[in-house]
Amino acid sequence: MATVECLGFKSAGIPAGLKKNGDPDLGLIYSASPAAAAAVFTRNLVQAAPVLLCRERIQSGRCRAILVNSGNANCCTGQQGMRDAVAMSAAAAAALGVDEDQVLVASTGVIGQPLPVEKIEAALPALVQKLAPDGFPRLAQAIMTTDTEPKLVTRRGTAGGRHYTIVAVAKGAGMIRPDMATMLCFVCTDAELSAAALDRALRRAVDVSFNRISIDGDTSTNDMVALMANGRSGARLATREDERDFTGLLEDALRELARWIVRDGEGVNKTAEICVQGARSTDEAYRVADTIAHSPLVKTAFFGQDANWGRILAAAGRAGIPLDPERLDLYFDDVQMVAGGVGCGPAAEAQATAVLKQAAFTVTLDLNQGAAAARFLTCDFSPDYVHINANYRT
Repeated sequence: MATVECLGFKSAGIPAGLKKNGDPDLGLIYSASPAAAAAVFTRNLVQAAPVLLCRERIQSGRCRAILVNSGNANCCTGQQGMRDAVAMSAAAAAALGVDEDQVLVASTGVIGQPLPVEKIEAALPALVQKLAPDGFPRLAQAIMTTDTEPKLVTRRGTAGGRHYTIVAVAKGAGMIRPDMATMLCFVCTDAELSAAALDRALRRAVDVSFNRISIDGDTSTNDMVALMANGRSGARLATREDERDFTGLLEDALRELARWIVRDGEGVNKTAEICVQGARSTDEAYRVADTIAHSPLVKTAFFGQDANWGRILAAAGRAGIPLDPERLDLYFDDVQMVAGGVGCGPAAEAQATAVLKQAAFTVTLDLNQGAAAARFLTCDFSPDYVHINANYRT
């Protein structure tokens, strides 16, 4: 992986013994100077201890470090889980010489098992020693669970004649369903923005990226996307245009990570972008796209390369919005399968089947009752997904 740096930030990832296979499982991001910060979290009512702790701390809008472990979710672990999350942050703060309130923590892995926080505390000196400006790839590796590869992207922008960098790492391959974001993602930028501006940019970027993907329809208990800005590049985003440009770059980076997560999903063979157009409102288009994207019957048809268009129309019909079945048009890429609610025949079905043999394709449903549209990225359901999750704890 190419060298990736963001001024004033260091990161690292090492094995701490949390994973049985000895893979890296503990990561750290550190800003050499105080950074503005924003974060969004899962809306699942069952929330892990680190999520609850970070919800409180992010209110300050400041952050110096993020400590994250994989291999254990520290969720449904009671008051001891909260004490362990606090102990993680205290150990990191002491090792870095920073205020504990400016240390965020995150965890991912198996739910319901006590966190061996003593292993994290023992590994912290070595982790801090490994901190390096080019440590983002090792951080990305340390936060993986069932991911098959680390996920890291960068973007570069300019403000006031100064260049700045955005670096983002993410993990996610299962329990992926939009409701904030269904994975962990950490973003660093050496641009200068206020915490309020970061919050606006992050919420918009998450809404058009991580909130538009699904693998299995399960919203996790540990979801978190955090963004830090330390201003070390000297690029001060002082105008609305600067903020708009930054938000566009952030959206682009998170969209790439979102697509990567779906491609790398558990047992995924195919990715499908569901495009619903001709709706009366964006919300209605989203609701139809969401329903289609999460239909097990649609997803299994994708796996079987079966152009079973009836399943798609049936899913649209139960999305809870008014529609006229006799106005529906359906396309697989540029092959029209349905016109006015009626199938286009065997020849069209044969062409559509060829489309479904591709690793990636687009399904477009035109409701023909307005001008609004929405897109949603989903995937197939394969036997491998069942096997991976049937044996996840063993």
